[in-house]
Amino acid sequence: MQVSDLFRFRNREIRALHLTWIAFFITFYVWFNMAPLASSILASSDWLTRDDIRLFAIANVALTIPARIIVGMALDKWGPRRVFSVLMVSMAIPTFFFAFGDSKEQLFVSRLVLSSVGASFVVGIHMTALWFKPRHIGFAEGFYAGWGNFGSAAAAMTIPTVALVLYGGDDGWRYAIATSGAIMAIYGVFYWFAITDGPTKDTHKKPRKAAALEVSSFRDLVLLVIFTVPLVGILSILVYRVQMMGYIDGFVASLCYGAIAVVVLYQVWLAIRVNVPILKKGVPKDDRYPFSSVAALNTTYFANFGAELAVVSMLPMFFQETWGLNPVTAGLIASAFAFVNLVARPMGGLVSDRMGNRRFVMLAYMMGIAIGFALMGLLNSSWPLIIAIAITICCSFFVQGAEGATFGIIPSIKRRVTGQIAGMAGAYGNVGAVFYLFIFMFVTPSQFFFIIATGAAVSWLVCYFWLKEPQGGFGEEYVLSSVDQAIAAEARQKIEAEAELAELFTGSEKVTLADRGSSLTLTARFKDLDDLRAALSRIGKRGKEQPAQ
Repeated sequence: MQVSDLFRFRNREIRALHLTWIAFFITFYVWFNMAPLASSILASSDWLTRDDIRLFAIANVALTIPARIIVGMALDKWGPRRVFSVLMVSMAIPTFFFAFGDSKEQLFVSRLVLSSVGASFVVGIHMTALWFKPRHIGFAEGFYAGWGNFGSAAAAMTIPTVALVLYGGDDGWRYAIATSGAIMAIYGVFYWFAITDGPTKDTHKKPRKAAALEVSSFRDLVLLVIFTVPLVGILSILVYRVQMMGYIDGFVASLCYGAIAVVVLYQVWLAIRVNVPILKKGVPKDDRYPFSSVAALNTTYFANFGAELAVVSMLPMFFQETWGLNPVTAGLIASAFAFVNLVARPMGGLVSDRMGNRRFVMLAYMMGIAIGFALMGLLNSSWPLIIAIAITICCSFFVQGAEGATFGIIPSIKRRVTGQIAGMAGAYGNVGAVFYLFIFMFVTPSQFFFIIATGAAVSWLVCYFWLKEPQGGFGEEYVLSSVDQAIAAEARQKIEAEAELAELFTGSEKVTLADRGSSLTLTARFKDLDDLRAALSRIGKRGKEQPAQ
Protein backbone atom coordinates (compact mmCIF):
# COMPACT_ATOMS: atom_id res chain seq x y z
CA MET A 1 0.00 0.00 0.00
CA GLN A 2 1.37 3.40 -1.02
CA VAL A 3 0.69 6.77 0.57
CA SER A 4 -0.83 7.90 -2.74
CA ASP A 5 -3.47 5.16 -2.34
CA LEU A 6 -5.03 7.24 0.42
CA PHE A 7 -6.36 9.61 -2.26
CA ARG A 8 -8.17 6.87 -4.22
CA PHE A 9 -11.52 7.81 -2.74
CA ARG A 10 -13.48 5.57 -5.14
CA ASN A 11 -11.72 2.58 -3.63
CA ARG A 12 -14.10 1.03 -1.09
CA GLU A 13 -11.49 0.18 1.54
CA ILE A 14 -9.95 3.65 1.31
CA ARG A 15 -13.40 5.21 1.74
CA ALA A 16 -14.03 2.95 4.75
CA LEU A 17 -10.65 3.98 6.22
CA HIS A 18 -11.49 7.69 5.89
CA LEU A 19 -14.99 7.25 7.30
CA THR A 20 -13.56 5.37 10.27
CA TRP A 21 -10.70 7.68 11.18
CA ILE A 22 -13.10 10.63 11.04
CA ALA A 23 -15.35 8.82 13.54
CA PHE A 24 -12.31 8.16 15.73
CA PHE A 25 -11.16 11.78 15.36
CA ILE A 26 -14.55 13.08 16.53
CA THR A 27 -14.68 10.78 19.55
CA PHE A 28 -11.18 11.84 20.64
CA TYR A 29 -12.12 15.48 20.06
CA VAL A 30 -15.02 14.99 22.50
CA TRP A 31 -12.94 12.88 24.89
CA PHE A 32 -10.32 15.61 25.32
CA ASN A 33 -12.61 18.65 25.12
CA MET A 34 -12.25 19.49 28.81
CA ALA A 35 -8.51 20.18 29.23
CA PRO A 36 -8.34 23.19 26.84
CA LEU A 37 -11.31 24.77 28.62
CA ALA A 38 -10.14 24.08 32.17
CA SER A 39 -9.35 27.73 32.92
CA SER A 40 -12.71 28.86 31.48
CA ILE A 41 -14.52 26.24 33.56
CA LEU A 42 -12.71 27.38 36.72
CA ALA A 43 -13.37 31.06 35.98
CA SER A 44 -17.11 30.56 35.51
CA SER A 45 -17.64 28.17 38.45
CA ASP A 46 -16.48 29.45 41.84
CA TRP A 47 -17.47 26.11 43.42
CA LEU A 48 -14.68 24.28 41.57
CA THR A 49 -10.98 24.06 42.48
CA ARG A 50 -7.86 23.08 40.55
CA ASP A 51 -7.81 19.77 42.45
CA ASP A 52 -11.33 19.06 41.17
CA ILE A 53 -10.12 19.61 37.61
CA ARG A 54 -7.15 17.27 38.21
CA LEU A 55 -9.54 14.64 39.56
CA PHE A 56 -11.73 15.04 36.48
CA ALA A 57 -8.60 14.42 34.37
CA ILE A 58 -8.06 11.02 36.02
CA ALA A 59 -11.79 10.23 35.77
CA ASN A 60 -11.48 11.06 32.08
CA VAL A 61 -9.30 7.98 31.46
CA ALA A 62 -10.60 5.64 34.17
CA LEU A 63 -13.66 3.87 32.72
CA THR A 64 -11.99 3.66 29.33
CA ILE A 65 -10.28 0.55 30.71
CA PRO A 66 -13.36 -1.64 31.33
CA ALA A 67 -15.13 0.04 28.40
CA ARG A 68 -12.44 -1.14 25.97
CA ILE A 69 -12.84 -4.71 27.23
CA ILE A 70 -16.65 -4.65 27.02
CA VAL A 71 -16.63 -2.93 23.64
CA GLY A 72 -14.03 -5.41 22.41
CA MET A 73 -16.41 -8.28 23.22
CA ALA A 74 -19.41 -6.39 21.81
CA LEU A 75 -17.85 -5.69 18.45
CA ASP A 76 -16.83 -9.34 18.00
CA LYS A 77 -20.51 -10.19 18.52
CA TRP A 78 -22.30 -7.35 16.70
CA GLY A 79 -19.62 -5.93 14.42
CA PRO A 80 -17.84 -2.55 14.48
CA ARG A 81 -20.43 -0.61 12.45
CA ARG A 82 -23.18 -1.05 15.01
CA VAL A 83 -20.91 -0.68 18.02
CA PHE A 84 -19.24 2.50 16.71
CA SER A 85 -22.58 4.13 15.88
CA VAL A 86 -24.18 3.24 19.22
CA LEU A 87 -21.09 4.38 21.11
CA MET A 88 -21.07 7.80 19.42
CA VAL A 89 -24.78 8.41 19.93
CA SER A 90 -24.91 7.16 23.53
CA MET A 91 -21.79 9.04 24.66
CA ALA A 92 -23.34 12.30 23.52
CA ILE A 93 -25.61 12.04 26.58
CA PRO A 94 -22.89 12.36 29.29
CA THR A 95 -21.30 15.05 27.11
CA PHE A 96 -24.47 17.14 27.44
CA PHE A 97 -24.64 16.38 31.20
CA PHE A 98 -21.07 17.63 31.61
CA ALA A 99 -21.72 20.70 29.47
CA PHE A 100 -24.68 21.84 31.57
CA GLY A 101 -23.75 20.34 34.96
CA ASP A 102 -24.10 22.66 37.96
CA SER A 103 -22.36 20.68 40.72
CA LYS A 104 -18.90 19.12 40.97
CA GLU A 105 -20.43 15.71 41.66
CA GLN A 106 -22.43 15.90 38.42
CA LEU A 107 -19.36 16.98 36.47
CA PHE A 108 -17.29 14.17 37.99
CA VAL A 109 -19.84 11.44 37.26
CA SER A 110 -20.57 12.64 33.72
CA ARG A 111 -16.83 12.88 32.93
CA LEU A 112 -16.35 9.38 34.40
CA VAL A 113 -19.09 7.94 32.16
CA LEU A 114 -17.86 9.93 29.18
CA SER A 115 -14.43 8.33 29.54
CA SER A 116 -16.01 5.24 27.95
CA VAL A 117 -15.86 7.05 24.60
CA GLY A 118 -12.13 6.26 24.59
CA ALA A 119 -13.15 2.71 23.66
CA SER A 120 -13.73 4.03 20.14
CA PHE A 121 -10.10 3.26 19.38
CA VAL A 122 -10.52 -0.53 19.45
CA VAL A 123 -13.70 -0.36 17.35
CA GLY A 124 -11.92 1.36 14.50
CA ILE A 125 -8.95 -0.99 14.80
CA HIS A 126 -11.30 -3.91 14.20
CA MET A 127 -13.15 -2.16 11.37
CA THR A 128 -9.85 -1.34 9.62
CA ALA A 129 -8.68 -4.94 10.00
CA LEU A 130 -11.87 -6.13 8.28
CA TRP A 131 -11.19 -3.96 5.22
CA PHE A 132 -7.42 -4.39 4.70
CA LYS A 133 -5.22 -7.37 3.92
CA PRO A 134 -2.52 -8.48 6.39
CA ARG A 135 0.38 -7.07 4.36
CA HIS A 136 -1.20 -3.59 4.36
CA ILE A 137 -2.68 -3.61 7.83
CA GLY A 138 0.22 -1.91 9.63
CA PHE A 139 0.06 1.30 7.59
CA ALA A 140 -3.76 1.31 7.48
CA GLU A 141 -4.01 0.92 11.27
CA GLY A 142 -1.27 3.49 11.83
CA PHE A 143 -2.95 6.04 9.56
CA TYR A 144 -6.31 5.43 11.25
CA ALA A 145 -4.88 5.79 14.75
CA GLY A 146 -2.57 8.70 13.93
CA TRP A 147 -5.27 10.92 12.44
CA GLY A 148 -7.82 9.77 14.98
CA ASN A 149 -5.53 10.61 17.87
CA PHE A 150 -5.03 14.00 16.26
CA GLY A 151 -8.58 14.74 17.48
CA SER A 152 -7.15 15.45 20.93
CA ALA A 153 -4.69 17.99 19.50
CA ALA A 154 -7.44 19.49 17.34
CA ALA A 155 -9.58 19.97 20.44
CA ALA A 156 -6.72 21.80 22.16
CA MET A 157 -6.24 24.07 19.15
CA THR A 158 -9.86 24.86 18.24
CA ILE A 159 -12.31 24.40 21.07
CA PRO A 160 -11.16 27.45 23.09
CA THR A 161 -11.81 29.56 19.98
CA VAL A 162 -15.28 28.05 19.62
CA ALA A 163 -16.02 28.76 23.27
CA LEU A 164 -14.57 32.27 23.48
CA VAL A 165 -15.16 33.67 19.96
CA LEU A 166 -18.10 31.78 18.48
CA TYR A 167 -20.22 31.65 21.63
CA GLY A 168 -18.49 33.91 24.15
CA GLY A 169 -19.62 34.76 27.68
CA ASP A 170 -19.29 32.76 30.89
CA ASP A 171 -21.25 29.84 29.43
CA GLY A 172 -19.37 29.70 26.13
CA TRP A 173 -17.45 26.60 27.27
CA ARG A 174 -20.74 24.82 27.95
CA TYR A 175 -22.07 25.44 24.44
CA ALA A 176 -18.73 24.49 22.88
CA ILE A 177 -18.69 21.12 24.67
CA ALA A 178 -22.36 20.50 23.90
CA THR A 179 -21.75 21.28 20.21
CA SER A 180 -18.98 18.70 20.04
CA GLY A 181 -21.34 16.11 21.57
CA ALA A 182 -24.09 16.94 19.07
CA ILE A 183 -21.69 16.57 16.13
CA MET A 184 -20.60 13.17 17.48
CA ALA A 185 -24.21 11.96 17.75
CA ILE A 186 -25.04 13.12 14.20
CA TYR A 187 -21.95 11.43 12.76
CA GLY A 188 -22.85 8.25 14.68
CA VAL A 189 -26.17 8.08 12.82
CA PHE A 190 -24.43 8.82 9.51
CA TYR A 191 -21.79 6.12 10.13
CA TRP A 192 -24.51 3.48 10.63
CA PHE A 193 -25.73 3.99 7.06
CA ALA A 194 -22.42 4.88 5.38
CA ILE A 195 -20.31 1.75 5.97
CA THR A 196 -20.46 -2.04 6.25
CA ASP A 197 -18.46 -4.52 8.32
CA GLY A 198 -15.95 -5.32 5.60
CA PRO A 199 -16.24 -5.70 1.83
CA THR A 200 -18.55 -8.75 2.06
CA LYS A 201 -21.25 -9.90 4.47
CA ASP A 202 -19.12 -12.76 5.84
CA THR A 203 -15.94 -10.72 6.39
CA HIS A 204 -16.79 -10.23 10.05
CA LYS A 205 -15.98 -13.49 11.90
CA LYS A 206 -17.68 -14.11 15.22
CA PRO A 207 -15.98 -15.96 18.08
CA ARG A 208 -17.63 -19.00 19.62
CA LYS A 209 -17.90 -17.17 22.96
CA ALA A 210 -17.89 -13.41 23.39
CA ALA A 211 -17.92 -13.40 27.23
CA ALA A 212 -14.15 -13.90 27.48
CA LEU A 213 -11.11 -14.31 25.25
CA GLU A 214 -10.56 -17.87 24.00
CA VAL A 215 -7.10 -19.34 24.65
CA SER A 216 -5.33 -22.45 23.42
CA SER A 217 -3.84 -24.11 26.52
CA PHE A 218 -4.18 -24.22 30.32
CA ARG A 219 -0.89 -22.33 30.58
CA ASP A 220 -2.38 -19.56 28.45
CA LEU A 221 -5.49 -19.60 30.66
CA VAL A 222 -3.32 -18.92 33.72
CA LEU A 223 -1.67 -16.03 31.85
CA LEU A 224 -5.09 -14.68 30.81
CA VAL A 225 -6.26 -14.70 34.44
CA ILE A 226 -3.09 -12.91 35.59
CA PHE A 227 -3.47 -10.21 32.92
CA THR A 228 -7.20 -9.82 33.61
CA VAL A 229 -6.76 -8.69 37.23
CA PRO A 230 -5.08 -5.28 36.60
CA LEU A 231 -7.67 -4.28 33.98
CA VAL A 232 -10.29 -3.49 36.60
CA GLY A 233 -8.09 -3.60 39.70
CA ILE A 234 -6.31 -0.41 38.60
CA LEU A 235 -9.53 1.50 39.33
CA SER A 236 -8.67 1.14 43.02
CA ILE A 237 -6.21 3.99 42.46
CA LEU A 238 -9.05 6.27 41.36
CA VAL A 239 -11.12 5.30 44.41
CA TYR A 240 -8.14 6.09 46.67
CA ARG A 241 -7.71 9.51 45.03
CA VAL A 242 -11.44 10.31 45.20
CA GLN A 243 -11.52 9.40 48.87
CA MET A 244 -8.46 11.54 49.62
CA MET A 245 -10.20 14.55 48.05
CA GLY A 246 -13.30 14.08 50.19
CA TYR A 247 -15.74 13.15 47.42
CA ILE A 248 -16.55 9.92 49.27
CA ASP A 249 -16.02 8.70 52.83
CA GLY A 250 -14.35 5.52 54.04
CA PHE A 251 -17.56 3.49 53.97
CA VAL A 252 -18.32 4.34 50.34
CA ALA A 253 -14.67 3.73 49.42
CA SER A 254 -14.90 0.27 51.00
CA LEU A 255 -18.00 -0.43 48.94
CA CYS A 256 -16.13 0.66 45.79
CA TYR A 257 -13.14 -1.55 46.62
CA GLY A 258 -15.55 -4.44 47.20
CA ALA A 259 -17.31 -3.80 43.90
CA ILE A 260 -13.97 -3.75 42.07
CA ALA A 261 -13.02 -7.06 43.70
CA VAL A 262 -16.34 -8.61 42.66
CA VAL A 263 -15.92 -7.45 39.05
CA VAL A 264 -12.36 -8.82 38.95
CA LEU A 265 -13.52 -12.19 40.29
CA TYR A 266 -16.40 -12.21 37.80
CA GLN A 267 -14.00 -11.57 34.91
CA VAL A 268 -11.75 -14.37 36.11
CA TRP A 269 -14.74 -16.71 36.45
CA LEU A 270 -15.89 -15.86 32.90
CA ALA A 271 -12.42 -16.63 31.54
CA ILE A 272 -12.44 -20.01 33.28
CA ARG A 273 -16.06 -20.82 32.35
CA VAL A 274 -15.48 -20.06 28.67
CA ASN A 275 -12.13 -21.78 28.28
CA VAL A 276 -12.17 -24.90 30.46
CA PRO A 277 -14.77 -26.74 28.29
CA ILE A 278 -12.88 -25.72 25.14
CA LEU A 279 -9.54 -26.87 26.53
CA LYS A 280 -10.95 -30.16 27.85
CA LYS A 281 -12.39 -30.87 24.43
CA GLY A 282 -9.07 -30.02 22.82
CA VAL A 283 -8.09 -27.14 20.55
CA PRO A 284 -7.23 -28.21 16.98
CA LYS A 285 -3.58 -27.56 16.18
CA ASP A 286 -4.36 -25.12 13.39
CA ASP A 287 -6.65 -23.09 15.71
CA ARG A 288 -4.07 -22.48 18.44
CA TYR A 289 -2.37 -19.15 19.01
CA PRO A 290 0.17 -18.01 21.63
CA PHE A 291 -1.53 -15.88 24.29
CA SER A 292 1.98 -14.91 25.38
CA SER A 293 2.05 -12.66 22.28
CA VAL A 294 -1.12 -10.92 23.50
CA ALA A 295 0.45 -10.53 26.95
CA ALA A 296 3.59 -9.04 25.40
CA LEU A 297 1.56 -6.53 23.39
CA ASN A 298 -0.38 -5.62 26.55
CA THR A 299 2.92 -4.58 28.09
CA THR A 300 4.00 -2.62 25.01
CA TYR A 301 0.78 -0.58 24.98
CA PHE A 302 1.07 -0.07 28.74
CA ALA A 303 4.57 1.29 28.16
CA ASN A 304 3.93 3.41 25.04
CA PHE A 305 0.31 4.67 25.02
CA GLY A 306 0.20 4.77 28.82
CA ALA A 307 3.40 6.81 28.83
CA GLU A 308 2.03 9.12 26.14
CA LEU A 309 -1.12 10.00 28.09
CA ALA A 310 0.85 10.52 31.29
CA VAL A 311 3.67 12.56 29.73
CA VAL A 312 1.27 14.83 27.82
CA SER A 313 -0.33 15.67 31.17
CA MET A 314 2.90 16.84 32.80
CA LEU A 315 5.17 18.00 29.96
CA PRO A 316 4.00 21.66 29.75
CA MET A 317 4.72 22.19 33.44
CA PHE A 318 8.10 20.40 33.08
CA PHE A 319 9.25 22.79 30.34
CA GLN A 320 7.79 25.83 32.13
CA GLU A 321 9.49 25.16 35.47
CA THR A 322 12.81 23.75 34.16
CA TRP A 323 13.60 26.51 31.62
CA GLY A 324 11.50 29.35 33.11
CA LEU A 325 9.19 29.62 30.08
CA ASN A 326 5.79 31.28 30.04
CA PRO A 327 2.75 28.95 29.93
CA VAL A 328 1.95 29.65 26.26
CA THR A 329 5.48 28.86 25.02
CA ALA A 330 5.77 25.81 27.26
CA GLY A 331 2.39 24.55 26.03
CA LEU A 332 3.34 24.98 22.38
CA ILE A 333 6.62 23.11 22.86
CA ALA A 334 4.93 20.34 24.80
CA SER A 335 2.22 19.99 22.15
CA ALA A 336 4.93 18.78 19.75
CA PHE A 337 4.90 15.49 21.65
CA ALA A 338 1.29 14.80 20.61
CA PHE A 339 1.51 16.53 17.22
CA VAL A 340 4.23 14.12 16.08
CA ASN A 341 1.56 11.43 16.31
CA LEU A 342 0.21 12.54 12.95
CA VAL A 343 3.27 11.19 11.14
CA ALA A 344 4.99 8.87 13.61
CA ARG A 345 2.14 6.45 14.17
CA PRO A 346 1.39 5.74 10.49
CA MET A 347 5.16 5.44 9.99
CA GLY A 348 5.30 2.82 12.75
CA GLY A 349 2.69 0.78 10.91
CA LEU A 350 4.38 1.33 7.55
CA VAL A 351 7.76 0.20 8.89
CA SER A 352 6.05 -2.84 10.38
CA ASP A 353 4.61 -3.66 6.92
CA ARG A 354 7.86 -3.10 5.02
CA MET A 355 10.51 -4.66 7.27
CA GLY A 356 9.22 -8.21 6.84
CA ASN A 357 9.54 -8.94 10.57
CA ARG A 358 6.95 -7.32 12.86
CA ARG A 359 8.54 -8.70 16.03
CA PHE A 360 11.92 -7.10 15.26
CA VAL A 361 10.24 -3.74 14.57
CA MET A 362 8.40 -3.95 17.88
CA LEU A 363 11.61 -4.70 19.77
CA ALA A 364 13.44 -1.84 18.05
CA TYR A 365 10.73 0.68 18.92
CA MET A 366 10.54 -0.38 22.59
CA MET A 367 14.31 -0.07 22.90
CA GLY A 368 14.06 3.42 21.40
CA ILE A 369 11.43 4.40 23.98
CA ALA A 370 13.60 3.17 26.86
CA ILE A 371 16.62 5.15 25.62
CA GLY A 372 14.53 8.22 24.78
CA PHE A 373 12.89 8.53 28.20
CA ALA A 374 16.22 7.81 29.93
CA LEU A 375 17.70 10.79 28.04
CA MET A 376 14.70 12.93 29.05
CA GLY A 377 15.37 11.93 32.65
CA LEU A 378 18.84 13.50 32.34
CA LEU A 379 17.46 16.86 31.13
CA ASN A 380 17.79 19.90 33.38
CA SER A 381 18.15 23.68 33.01
CA SER A 382 21.85 23.34 32.03
CA TRP A 383 20.85 21.65 28.76
CA PRO A 384 20.18 23.94 25.77
CA LEU A 385 16.44 24.19 25.21
CA ILE A 386 16.73 23.28 21.54
CA ILE A 387 18.49 20.00 22.45
CA ALA A 388 15.77 19.22 25.01
CA ILE A 389 13.10 19.80 22.35
CA ALA A 390 14.94 17.58 19.86
CA ILE A 391 15.23 14.74 22.40
CA THR A 392 11.53 15.11 23.28
CA ILE A 393 10.45 14.90 19.64
CA CYS A 394 12.74 11.92 18.92
CA CYS A 395 11.38 10.13 21.98
CA SER A 396 7.83 10.88 20.82
CA PHE A 397 8.59 9.36 17.40
CA PHE A 398 9.48 6.07 19.07
CA VAL A 399 6.47 6.20 21.43
CA GLN A 400 3.93 6.83 18.67
CA GLY A 401 5.67 4.49 16.24
CA ALA A 402 5.55 1.70 18.83
CA GLU A 403 1.80 2.25 19.16
CA GLY A 404 1.43 1.84 15.40
CA ALA A 405 3.64 -1.26 15.41
CA THR A 406 1.61 -2.80 18.25
CA PHE A 407 -1.61 -2.64 16.27
CA GLY A 408 0.20 -3.73 13.12
CA ILE A 409 0.62 -7.12 14.81
CA ILE A 410 -2.70 -7.58 16.64
CA PRO A 411 -5.02 -8.34 13.67
CA SER A 412 -2.75 -11.20 12.57
CA ILE A 413 -2.59 -13.01 15.93
CA LYS A 414 -6.08 -14.54 15.80
CA ARG A 415 -8.57 -13.25 13.28
CA ARG A 416 -11.69 -14.49 15.08
CA VAL A 417 -10.96 -12.63 18.33
CA THR A 418 -9.26 -9.52 16.99
CA GLY A 419 -11.75 -7.26 18.76
CA GLN A 420 -11.11 -8.80 22.17
CA ILE A 421 -7.34 -8.77 21.73
CA ALA A 422 -7.42 -5.14 20.57
CA GLY A 423 -9.72 -4.27 23.45
CA MET A 424 -7.42 -5.86 26.01
CA ALA A 425 -4.25 -4.26 24.64
CA GLY A 426 -6.01 -0.91 24.28
CA ALA A 427 -7.24 -1.13 27.87
CA TYR A 428 -3.68 -1.76 29.02
CA GLY A 429 -2.75 1.61 27.53
CA ASN A 430 -5.15 3.27 29.95
CA VAL A 431 -3.96 1.06 32.79
CA GLY A 432 -0.50 2.45 32.10
CA ALA A 433 -1.80 6.02 32.04
CA VAL A 434 -3.58 5.72 35.39
CA PHE A 435 -0.57 3.94 36.93
CA TYR A 436 1.99 6.45 35.68
CA LEU A 437 -0.17 9.48 36.65
CA PHE A 438 -0.53 8.02 40.14
CA ILE A 439 3.25 7.47 40.41
CA PHE A 440 3.84 11.06 39.26
CA MET A 441 2.20 12.28 42.48
CA PHE A 442 5.20 11.04 44.50
CA VAL A 443 8.31 11.63 42.33
CA THR A 444 10.16 14.41 40.51
CA PRO A 445 9.87 14.80 36.71
CA SER A 446 13.36 13.32 36.20
CA GLN A 447 12.54 10.30 38.35
CA PHE A 448 9.24 10.01 36.46
CA PHE A 449 11.03 9.79 33.10
CA PHE A 450 13.43 7.13 34.44
CA ILE A 451 10.46 5.09 35.72
CA ILE A 452 8.79 5.22 32.30
CA ALA A 453 12.09 4.25 30.67
CA THR A 454 12.30 1.26 33.02
CA GLY A 455 8.75 0.25 32.08
CA ALA A 456 9.70 0.29 28.38
CA ALA A 457 12.82 -1.77 29.09
CA VAL A 458 10.79 -4.36 30.99
CA SER A 459 8.34 -4.52 28.08
CA TRP A 460 11.27 -5.06 25.69
CA LEU A 461 12.35 -8.07 27.76
CA VAL A 462 8.81 -9.48 27.81
CA CYS A 463 8.57 -9.07 24.02
CA TYR A 464 11.98 -10.67 23.51
CA PHE A 465 10.90 -13.85 25.29
CA TRP A 466 7.13 -13.98 24.60
CA LEU A 467 6.28 -12.17 21.37
CA LYS A 468 6.04 -14.49 18.36
CA GLU A 469 6.04 -13.46 14.72
CA PRO A 470 2.35 -13.85 13.69
CA GLN A 471 1.56 -16.55 11.16
CA GLY A 472 0.64 -15.06 7.78
CA GLY A 473 1.42 -11.55 8.99
CA PHE A 474 2.33 -10.47 5.44
CA GLY A 475 -0.08 -12.64 3.46
CA GLU A 476 -2.77 -11.64 1.01
CA GLU A 477 -5.45 -13.02 3.33
CA TYR A 478 -5.72 -13.70 7.06
CA VAL A 479 -5.03 -17.26 8.20
CA LEU A 480 -8.32 -19.07 8.93
CA SER A 481 -8.28 -22.25 10.99
CA SER A 482 -10.56 -25.26 10.67
CA VAL A 483 -12.61 -23.87 13.59
CA ASP A 484 -12.95 -20.50 11.86
CA GLN A 485 -14.22 -22.24 8.74
CA ALA A 486 -16.62 -24.43 10.77
CA ILE A 487 -18.07 -21.35 12.51
CA ALA A 488 -18.47 -19.62 9.15
CA ALA A 489 -20.22 -22.71 7.75
CA GLU A 490 -22.60 -22.77 10.75
CA ALA A 491 -23.39 -19.11 10.19
CA ARG A 492 -24.22 -19.77 6.53
CA GLN A 493 -26.45 -22.72 7.47
CA LYS A 494 -28.24 -20.55 10.02
CA ILE A 495 -28.94 -17.88 7.39
CA GLU A 496 -30.28 -20.56 5.02
CA ALA A 497 -32.47 -22.01 7.80
CA GLU A 498 -33.84 -18.55 8.66
CA ALA A 499 -34.73 -18.00 5.00
CA GLU A 500 -36.51 -21.36 4.87
CA LEU A 501 -38.38 -20.63 8.11
CA ALA A 502 -39.42 -17.20 6.84
CA GLU A 503 -40.95 -18.94 3.83
CA LEU A 504 -42.76 -21.51 5.99
CA PHE A 505 -44.07 -18.88 8.41
CA THR A 506 -45.21 -16.39 5.81
CA GLY A 507 -47.73 -14.13 7.50
CA SER A 508 -45.94 -13.98 10.83
CA GLU A 509 -44.67 -10.59 11.99
CA LYS A 510 -41.29 -11.86 13.11
CA VAL A 511 -39.26 -15.07 12.79
CA THR A 512 -35.98 -15.40 14.68
CA LEU A 513 -33.58 -18.25 15.32
CA ALA A 514 -31.34 -17.74 18.35
CA ASP A 515 -28.66 -19.78 20.13
CA ARG A 516 -29.63 -20.76 23.67
CA GLY A 517 -26.73 -22.63 25.22
CA SER A 518 -26.42 -25.93 23.38
CA SER A 519 -29.80 -25.60 21.61
CA LEU A 520 -31.65 -23.32 19.18
CA THR A 521 -34.80 -21.33 19.95
CA LEU A 522 -37.29 -20.48 17.20
CA THR A 523 -39.58 -17.50 17.76
CA ALA A 524 -42.50 -16.62 15.49
CA ARG A 525 -45.24 -14.08 16.18
CA PHE A 526 -48.64 -14.11 14.41
CA LYS A 527 -51.41 -11.56 14.15
CA ASP A 528 -54.17 -14.05 14.93
CA LEU A 529 -55.05 -17.75 14.99
CA ASP A 530 -55.92 -17.80 11.30
CA ASP A 531 -52.36 -16.86 10.34
CA LEU A 532 -51.02 -19.49 12.74
CA ARG A 533 -53.32 -22.21 11.29
CA ALA A 534 -52.23 -21.24 7.76
CA ALA A 535 -48.58 -21.59 8.72
CA LEU A 536 -49.19 -24.97 10.39
CA SER A 537 -51.05 -26.12 7.29
CA ARG A 538 -48.05 -25.23 5.09
CA ILE A 539 -45.73 -27.10 7.45
CA GLY A 540 -48.05 -30.15 7.35
CA LYS A 541 -48.17 -30.18 3.55
CA ARG A 542 -44.42 -29.76 3.32
CA GLY A 543 -43.91 -32.64 5.76
CA LYS A 544 -46.05 -34.92 3.62
CA GLU A 545 -44.28 -33.81 0.45
CA GLN A 546 -40.86 -34.28 2.05
CA PRO A 547 -41.18 -37.18 4.56
CA ALA A 548 -38.42 -37.52 7.07
CA GLN A 549 -35.63 -39.78 5.94
